[in-house]
Amino acid sequence: MRLGALVGVVRPVGPVVVGISLGFTLSLLSVSWIEEPCSPTAAVHQSLGLLQDASLGARRPNSISTGPDGRGNEDFQPRIIPYKPAKKSQPRKVSRAKYISTELGIRERLFVGVLTSKSSINTLGVAVNRTISQHLDSVLFFTGARDRKVPHGMFVVTHGDERHVWNMYQTVKYILKHFVSEYDWFYLAQDDTYTQAERLKVLVGHLSMNRALYLGRPQELTGKEGHGRYCHGGSGYLLSRTLLVQLQPVLENCRNDLISARPDEWLGRCIVDYTGTNCVEQHEGLRYSHYELGKNSETSKEESSLFRNALTVHPVSDPEHMYRLHKHFTQIQLQRTYEEIEKLQAEIKNVSELAFDGNSTVTWPIGINPPFEPKSRFDVLRWDYFTELQLHSCADGSPQCELHGLDRLDVADAIETAVGELNRKYKPVLHLRKHQLLNGYRRFDPTRGMEYTLDLQLEAVNQRGQSCSIAKRVHLLRPLSHVEIIPMPYVTEATRVHIVLPVTSQEREQVSQFLEVYARNAFMTGENAVLTFLFVYEPFEAQRVNQDDIFAVVKAQIGDYERKYPMVKIPWVSIKTESLSLLKFVDIISKKHPMDTLFFVATVKTSIESEVLNRCRMNAISNWQVFFPVHFQDYNPAVTHHDVPLPKTPDLDKNAGHFDRDSFGEACFYNSDYVAARTRLAPAVQENEDLLESLDLYDLFVKYSGLHVFRAVEPSLRQRYSADSCNPRLSEEAYRRCQQSLALSLGSRASLAMLLFEQEQGHST
Repeated sequence: MRLGALVGVVRPVGPVVVGISLGFTLSLLSVSWIEEPCSPTAAVHQSLGLLQDASLGARRPNSISTGPDGRGNEDFQPRIIPYKPAKKSQPRKVSRAKYISTELGIRERLFVGVLTSKSSINTLGVAVNRTISQHLDSVLFFTGARDRKVPHGMFVVTHGDERHVWNMYQTVKYILKHFVSEYDWFYLAQDDTYTQAERLKVLVGHLSMNRALYLGRPQELTGKEGHGRYCHGGSGYLLSRTLLVQLQPVLENCRNDLISARPDEWLGRCIVDYTGTNCVEQHEGLRYSHYELGKNSETSKEESSLFRNALTVHPVSDPEHMYRLHKHFTQIQLQRTYEEIEKLQAEIKNVSELAFDGNSTVTWPIGINPPFEPKSRFDVLRWDYFTELQLHSCADGSPQCELHGLDRLDVADAIETAVGELNRKYKPVLHLRKHQLLNGYRRFDPTRGMEYTLDLQLEAVNQRGQSCSIAKRVHLLRPLSHVEIIPMPYVTEATRVHIVLPVTSQEREQVSQFLEVYARNAFMTGENAVLTFLFVYEPFEAQRVNQDDIFAVVKAQIGDYERKYPMVKIPWVSIKTESLSLLKFVDIISKKHPMDTLFFVATVKTSIESEVLNRCRMNAISNWQVFFPVHFQDYNPAVTHHDVPLPKTPDLDKNAGHFDRDSFGEACFYNSDYVAARTRLAPAVQENEDLLESLDLYDLFVKYSGLHVFRAVEPSLRQRYSADSCNPRLSEEAYRRCQQSLALSLGSRASLAMLLFEQEQGHST
């Protein structure tokens, strides 16, 4: 009974007891039992192990920090550590190269140095420069004599000593200092050596630049027969950059230790003794071809293969001989080029037979781009009709004009070429002579060049002497050549521009709008430019300037802008004249400025932006080029917007205006170039004083400067429409351009036609 009663009491709590026991047992099994180490070393290893366990997410039950005595820091007091900002380290200054080629280690291929003297620089030196400088980018002349008069177009380095060996030493030293890191190959020659520049470039293009190479015409060194060879200076020689780098640290030793009478032998001995490199004539299957002329030899009688394939010819006695050699080798090179073209055309024709459509896929002429394919009817190229005397599509829009100047020479050359090609094709069966041009058509294809179609009336004569008249149609093409980058002098955008703004009494009301636009684009942006006003007074207006100054309002506006922008000064000059001569105005301004001043002549109708000033700085080059930008001329708003309100900022499109190619009102030039042109004009002005009033700046630079006159459209240069009149004292050509500009500025053809149509509709009703 007692046992049953006990079981009855325990049964309700049995599952609870079993669950508690089972949970306690499982918790004991999941605990990792670790034995506490006794040694300090073991404690360190245990700490490292605990750190590893902590990284895995486990934590020891007794993980709270304890003191040295093993007890917890119950009296621990927190400390406040003041914040100290970290010291800012200076950012590392990164030095970037000016050009990407410098940063990437890209070097030019060939440097050419010519050794000359005081007695020959103006004769043979000039001849060498004229024969190779057009084909090679970097040509420098080295001489020992100091002379202030350097031939035009030549870059001359003077060393101040006429000794030949000293001149060679200074030349190599100068090259090592300034050019050894910029070029891969260095070619040195004398001024009595003719060099075929194109063959030299081909040779250098096939040589490995990482070899210590001394290439030229080998000669035995004195005292080192069979063991040392130098390159003869008369035939020229090539030095690799690797060889010059090896020579750089020992050049001073060569100057002190070596004695030679010839400069080429001195350099060769230095290279052989200190670098162990001998002069060779061949390298990697490439031969340095040279030819030595005999006394009283004639170029036309030299027919040997060695002469025809020569890279250099020596010695050349005088400049005329140099030019004859250049003409002879140029003809040889031209004939080889024609032969290569014919060979390539034959290969193209043979390969095209394997194409799907056969020879029909080959365009004429073979090797030239196919004709332009228009995408729509608006892209169709126009054919211009012409005869030997007249052109039926003129620049001014007239239906017929006289064929003269370059157009006439172009047509005559096309006819002559056509007759010559026909004779070459039909000889000796027929001989053809031109009788007349029946019809001529030409068009400019931007992908190919100028195309011609000629209907010729010819007189054909056979071998028996019988003749007859025949008509023949021929097709010709004057292909576009490869685009050539012309080297230009270095210019910078840091040059200050002096803007010259002539203002007459009729234009004074437009000054306010000009200043508003100019202040926004130049004064507010701190543009490096100076604006100068030229107030043009007539004699009667100049007499009343103290009582009633017609430019008083304009001068007050200038004062307001100077107070608004304290850093800006706007000078002005008053001029009294009876005639509006721009050359006289510029004469006055030119005398008030230094010779290196960059002028930008503008008008009050012109809106000038900063982009225009930058392009003025880049395109106007002292002693080289003047710049006449082509502004965008707004049409007459009464024509283009006669029935709609005028927008505040009209768009730059064909309906709003056009680029006025007949206007030359804006010009960028240096004061020195203007003074030089004005000096050349002075003798003509003494004979005809009206030239100062009839000529404009464009005519002055074209006829009397000899500089490049560059024209280009300028979207950032915009001119507002105004009903002006042309000065009747201008020259006939300048007056015609002015009238053409005013006529084309009225409106587009579509706008004028619509206006006439509406007027006719109004009259009809």
